[in-house]
Amino acid sequence: MSTEKTFRKGDSVAWNSSQGEVTGKVIRKVTAPTKIKDHKVAASPDNPEYIVESAKTGARAAHKPEGLRKAR
Repeated sequence: MSTEKTFRKGDSVAWNSSQGEVTGKVIRKVTAPTKIKDHKVAASPDNPEYIVESAKTGARAAHKPEGLRKAR
């Protein structure tokens, strides 16, 4: 049984950053290597990541599922 956290497009999520807690939404799940803002995202089907968008700034970033949690 998989214990991986799963999220769907549009889910409200929260994550920690150096500036504190950030909230936003899931844009998409990534299961293949990609780039976001010149950052290499080493995603794969066995190691997916999520592209999330900050509610405050609109900035997008990739996060591993274990770094995200459902926001209220």
